[in-house]
Amino acid sequence: MRRLGLILITLLVAAGVAFWIYSRRAPDGQVPGIALALAEDRAARVGDLQYDVTLTVPAKRDEPIAAHMRAQFQLKDRTKPLAFDFAQPVERLLAMHANGNIIPPAVDNQHIVIPASALADGPNIVEFEFQAGDAPLNRSDDFLYALFVPARASLAMPVFDQPDLKAKWRLILNIPKDWTAVSNGKQAGHTDMPAHTGLVFDQTPPIPTYLFSFAAGKFSIDTDQRAGRTFRMLHRETDAAKLARNRQAIYDLHAQALSFLESYTGIPYPFEKFDFVAIPSFQFGGMEHPGSVFYNASSLFLDESATQNQMLGRASLIAHETSHMWFGDLVTMRWFNDVWMKEVFANFMAAKIVNPSFPNVNHELRFLYQHYPAAYDVDRTDGANPIRQDLANLNEAGSLYGAIIYQKAPIVMRQLELLMGADKFRDGLREYLGAHKFANATWPDLIRVLDARTDADLKAWSRAWVEDRGRPRITVDVDRGPDVTRISISQDDPMGRSLVWPEKLAVAIAQGDRVEIKDVDLDRAGIINVPAGRPVSWVLPTARGLGYGDFVLDSANLEAVATALPKMTEALMRGSALVTLWESMLDGRLAPDRMRAVLTAALPAESDELNISQMLEYTRALFWRYTAADDRRDVAPALEALLKSGLDRAKTTSQKAAWFGTLRSVSTTVDTLAWLEKVWSRDVKIAGLPMSETDEADLALDLAVRDVANAGAILDQQYARPTNADRKARFAFVRPAVSSDAATREAFFQSLKDVKNRRRESWVLDAARYLHHPLRSAASKKLVRDALALVREIQQTGDIFFPKRWADATLSGYQSPQTASEVRQFIEALPADYPLRLKWVLLSSADPLFRAARILHQ
Repeated sequence: MRRLGLILITLLVAAGVAFWIYSRRAPDGQVPGIALALAEDRAARVGDLQYDVTLTVPAKRDEPIAAHMRAQFQLKDRTKPLAFDFAQPVERLLAMHANGNIIPPAVDNQHIVIPASALADGPNIVEFEFQAGDAPLNRSDDFLYALFVPARASLAMPVFDQPDLKAKWRLILNIPKDWTAVSNGKQAGHTDMPAHTGLVFDQTPPIPTYLFSFAAGKFSIDTDQRAGRTFRMLHRETDAAKLARNRQAIYDLHAQALSFLESYTGIPYPFEKFDFVAIPSFQFGGMEHPGSVFYNASSLFLDESATQNQMLGRASLIAHETSHMWFGDLVTMRWFNDVWMKEVFANFMAAKIVNPSFPNVNHELRFLYQHYPAAYDVDRTDGANPIRQDLANLNEAGSLYGAIIYQKAPIVMRQLELLMGADKFRDGLREYLGAHKFANATWPDLIRVLDARTDADLKAWSRAWVEDRGRPRITVDVDRGPDVTRISISQDDPMGRSLVWPEKLAVAIAQGDRVEIKDVDLDRAGIINVPAGRPVSWVLPTARGLGYGDFVLDSANLEAVATALPKMTEALMRGSALVTLWESMLDGRLAPDRMRAVLTAALPAESDELNISQMLEYTRALFWRYTAADDRRDVAPALEALLKSGLDRAKTTSQKAAWFGTLRSVSTTVDTLAWLEKVWSRDVKIAGLPMSETDEADLALDLAVRDVANAGAILDQQYARPTNADRKARFAFVRPAVSSDAATREAFFQSLKDVKNRRRESWVLDAARYLHHPLRSAASKKLVRDALALVREIQQTGDIFFPKRWADATLSGYQSPQTASEVRQFIEALPADYPLRLKWVLLSSADPLFRAARILHQ
């Protein structure tokens, strides 16, 4: 009987354990990351979500951050378990409770599963004691900042890490006594403790996990007011003159952006406060956390030598992040397949906002250069991707970001606004924002609103422009007959899908000195007949900066446009012609030598700074990428003379900086390098062009990568120059990448395989560009395969732009057929389970190398 009783007890215990395990089993199909099926299940069951977070930050960055999370929510259907996302080892999960029930800590496939038996229909409270994960907290010795986009909050703490479970957040942040901090909510109070100061932040309106954030550290706080609103700026800038020179413009630009957006949307600024943080070497230009916007400090605090492009870039960046307060923060995409929506409207609005701040700038030309070249850099390649993409798991959401979202999508939105009319488009956006305040919406939700306001078939329009990848090929043939010149314009789908891209073109037709512009609504084909009398000199289908695609001009017309470019009277038309010619060169229809001749003729005659800057950028790319290494010695003396002449001729600091930056980048001759060394040593001063700490540091690195005779001494002296600790640390990190010793450079590259050495991503990218500089390509090409093999790990461990930028930097210095072949073989040999979007990243990054190898060695 006793033995039977023991057996019975054993069976009962086993049954209890089995039931416990069953009750805690993961939801069906649970995998690492946040799968769409899991997200949809949680969104249907969880509501009225609130998080209360307490974090205690130690003074030493290698000590763990102790944390407590209290999640309160309403639950439907308690018959199934519920998974929180926590991508950390179970050792970091110290304790957990659900509705007062103690639950043994367990982490399964990056999830904490709350058993159904511990849940209740209606109100629930789940609490966690844990050590916060460091990866998204960007910890340095004396500051840190949380960056949770796109789904990295779960790398730090247990949450429902998906955009359609918005929550009200309350934060208590215990920080070292000499630190300060900022978060989304307004600081409501503080408490003094023996080793810390406890800061309490007010509860936020509903925001998703990727928008919750905080920064803490040794920051200075600057405050100003505009139109009755107080702005606070946290920063680490030690150059008082630099701060004073920039601060008024920074506050003015924020206030102007807010004023425009409140007027355009008809909705007042939807959050309680507006703080922002200038972070040294921040991964992005900016990040739109409501009430706590993060910026790269160098994007805000411009040097005296800042170019017009840099000043416009700052204005656009501020307008972009401010636009997100409505587009993304107030109304958030339901799933990250629509992440492009918040980005397109931020960029689209930014283009409208910056205009009043720069009345002397040609803003249509600015729009052209800000969007078209970067979009084409991806859309012309085998790695082209749609604007809107399917996404099965948020662990791949970072690979959605790139030029197609940020640059092509605003072009597409402009086409849509032209199609509908500006007023109808604005009114549709107002309706959309008003209907989904503090909630989530999709692209089909917006299309339904806009479709009701136009006779156009927006679903068909969306399929070509938004849901499929690539660009149209638009062929322009000029048939000069005895009685009439017949200009035929047709489009086709180079991928053979028979897609039609509806768009508006402005076609410039030159007859002698007279240029007439014809508007064309292009679907399949268009015909323009020009009567005889004055012969047609050239035809440009991209006038007024309109028209998106691969424009194929017949050879005679292409040569005529190339010859006419310097004499075109309108700056926007010259810019449009320049981009069209560059694309023609990349497609093999215009020789690099001819493109160089065009730039050499156009640069001295150009008066618009935006055109000058783009011509200089093309000049730089042409020299390093599309000029054979053996030919550079012949090209360099004349090119450097052209750039020095432009530097002497430039009338403003901004223009001088643009010319000098290109000269510094392409310099290779002994005389120019000797002159640059004197500039660095301060023995030569360039009239009208002050040199900042950053300018001198970059010049020292450029001299070192060219192996000038005393490179070591230059680097030693440069390290001693900076007074700012952050700039000194950046220089020290990058320095091994320019060493004259190949073994030192290779050892530095090997160190980057350790994720701990890749935390400061902007420093890593600067170093990678020097490692793979064209002058070092013979020695560094053996590193390329290993560098590309890191891309998948970088996608898993780094922030959203890092994989593409790493691949770009890795391949930036190469042009040989051998390297092109090796890279192509690497991509073709990728395993079948390699993420398609990441393969697209590699293909688009490798495209300039493939084209250079083909163009130079065909």
